[in-house]
Amino acid sequence: MVLHPAAKVREAGQDVTFCCKASGTPAPQKYFWYHNGTLLEGPAQRTSGRLELRGLAPQQAGTYHCKASSEAGAIRSAPAQLTVLAQGQQSCRAEPEPSLVELPSECPQDASGSRFYNVGRCPASPCPRGPAEPGGCGEESGRCCGVRRMELREVPCSGSVLPVKVVAECGCGPCAQPRVLVQGRVTAADTGEPLRFGHIFLGARKVGFTGYQGSFTIEVPPDTRRLVTRFVDGQQRLVDTVKVLPFDRRGGAVYQEVKMLRKKEPVELDGGQSNAIPLGESGGREPVGELVLPAGVFLRPSGEVFNGTVKASVTFVDPRDMATASAASSDLSFANSEGEIVPLRTYGMFAVDFREGDSGAALQAGPVQVRMDAGQVWMAEHLDKMKLWSLNPESGLWEEEGVLRPAGGSRRKREERTFLVGNLEIRERRLFNLDVPEDRRCFVKVRAYSNEKFNPYEQLEGVVVSLINLEPQPGFPSNPRAWGRFDSVVAGPNGACLPAFCDSQRPDAYTALVTATLGGEELEAVASSPKLNPNAVGVAQPYLGKLGYRRSDHEDAALKKTAFQINVATPDPNNVDESNGPVYSYRSLRECEEAPVSANHLRFYRVEVDKYEYNVVPFKESDVTSWTGDYLAWWPNPQEFRACFIKVQLEGPQEYMVRSRNVGGSHPRTRGQLYGLRDSRSVRDPLLDNTSGACVEFKCGGMLFDQSLVDRTLVSIIPQGSCRRTAINGLLRDYLSRHPPLAENNHTGAFSMLAPLDPLGHNYGIYTVTDQNPRLAKEIAIGRCFAGTSDGFSREMRAGEGTAVT
Repeated sequence: MVLHPAAKVREAGQDVTFCCKASGTPAPQKYFWYHNGTLLEGPAQRTSGRLELRGLAPQQAGTYHCKASSEAGAIRSAPAQLTVLAQGQQSCRAEPEPSLVELPSECPQDASGSRFYNVGRCPASPCPRGPAEPGGCGEESGRCCGVRRMELREVPCSGSVLPVKVVAECGCGPCAQPRVLVQGRVTAADTGEPLRFGHIFLGARKVGFTGYQGSFTIEVPPDTRRLVTRFVDGQQRLVDTVKVLPFDRRGGAVYQEVKMLRKKEPVELDGGQSNAIPLGESGGREPVGELVLPAGVFLRPSGEVFNGTVKASVTFVDPRDMATASAASSDLSFANSEGEIVPLRTYGMFAVDFREGDSGAALQAGPVQVRMDAGQVWMAEHLDKMKLWSLNPESGLWEEEGVLRPAGGSRRKREERTFLVGNLEIRERRLFNLDVPEDRRCFVKVRAYSNEKFNPYEQLEGVVVSLINLEPQPGFPSNPRAWGRFDSVVAGPNGACLPAFCDSQRPDAYTALVTATLGGEELEAVASSPKLNPNAVGVAQPYLGKLGYRRSDHEDAALKKTAFQINVATPDPNNVDESNGPVYSYRSLRECEEAPVSANHLRFYRVEVDKYEYNVVPFKESDVTSWTGDYLAWWPNPQEFRACFIKVQLEGPQEYMVRSRNVGGSHPRTRGQLYGLRDSRSVRDPLLDNTSGACVEFKCGGMLFDQSLVDRTLVSIIPQGSCRRTAINGLLRDYLSRHPPLAENNHTGAFSMLAPLDPLGHNYGIYTVTDQNPRLAKEIAIGRCFAGTSDGFSREMRAGEGTAVT
């Protein structure tokens, strides 16, 4: 499906048009349109990917999707929501929704003991188009609910006042048009070696290369619902990897670590004889099966039989080895006869590479046989459903190659095993799979928080939550020795709903391993030992006991705390304790997505000790659409986020909090007005006594939001307590002296500067990076600030390099 219908808002009586388009071989000939899952009748709906509805009535609101079909099969589009408003009904309420920000620690608490202040927000919901605006097929970039008016308030704080801008009124206006990006890094799964200058494909189209360190940035094309990418190692040391990458349609960048499997060392075969290559024999395991290559099966691209020496590399992805799960291709999905994308459960994947022994030219293979050991299948019902699949690198979907049937005839003398046998031809470099379609599906609700207080208004957005189905711990009843589908979902303002296999008869039949990352940083799961706290986990008893929640360090405290495992037990519709999440039946996706934060859910949180940020103009870093154009905005451009940090060395017996105070320095509209505050606690140096260091963010100098004039922010670095300034890096001092005006530094307990406009290197003690994701920009900049030199933070302190202020 290359074009999906887009969500629309209309008033009653207006017209609307939905469009979809599919591609394939042969080309789709028929299109079917559905409203709330019911087929719409009429000849116009059968031949075109275009649906026109005129003179809308309220009952026509709901979801619309299309299905395209040909002789080869069918594919369904993603659903599009149609909202039909009554005449004169407002889709955007003037009164803002509540949105809380945390005030600095010195601000007085209110009567309830809270330091949180309501600054308001406007939901980024679409508004109906005007009567004169044209209607079309794609996304409507016209009008969205947004901030119409802001007011400046003043909050008393320790003898001074803290300015804060609050949303006073919402209204319909131009929609934000943020860029949608996926960024990340591609490395070898075994060594961590980066994929240098690897090829990147979107479908059949090459879109670029990875960098020297394996980094990449992909701009997501409009109307994309499923981002299928393929990474190819030009040196052919790593297996081609197809990934379905999550992204945030609201804008900004999502960060993803991509792992690639190393190709297995080739073995030499005689092409004129029959050969067999085992599948999954590494690690001392019994092979899952074998690939049988008859004599004369190897072919040159011209079709000529090749009977010489063949170098054959067959790389097997073994689901019995969890270490290879992150490097597996795709999300284990296929399109069923109704065109719905549904999951598979894999018993193993393999990639083949056949080459002539002398020239190294690529070879194809005629009919080969795949034999699978039936003893590796622990659920008898799977023996009748096992199929052989190949991965389409353009769609990221698995396509059926054939059925695996019990082997006929007598066994070989040495064999005591029963085999399932299937046949295929290898005409192109694809990944092959031994899989079973699975229809017992549920959704798992997960939320991420900025800390372990789990306040509803401190949820994180833009978090990539991943779920892998796997078999349970030893001692549980047996189930398939195979992964299930692995999915990643980007958390929005109401968390994430992840698809998973589930079972209503045996709670422990299907288990799931769940992880979460933000900008490449792993978030922490709630502890399960020494005592399980249902209030912290987010799921009430007795359902929590049925789920068997266990964090990854449950039995070994040395392990990471960044994953949890649960039994995916289908909720019992007759049990009130299981009707409130966190597991929802497959037909209850909307209920899962719209569940209130008070409903049961599973949790991750960010471990960030003693770090605080305050913006006069509120902005949620995980939601680019919350940006408001204002001279006092910390981030002046929603398409680019430039993070700046300054390194501070402190000499004293403990760790200290360091604050940066950032005000307008040279722009006539902002001079002397506060942009925001940043607090960060110093980190003790492990090698130097009485020494610690901090990397403190400050507002970069540069163009403000109107792009007319620059502002060199006046930055003050203020440690807590009775600190006094003893030294300033000489290079930084010389640089600032050549770029007047100088900031006055009469106060010996602080350091002030007008932020430089030029990017500075680490020898100045200033670190800056630009990115389309505010969180990622900050992570990279602060990472450089702390790392600095190859020997780390301590060497910088000892040598005096990179330390801006002492």
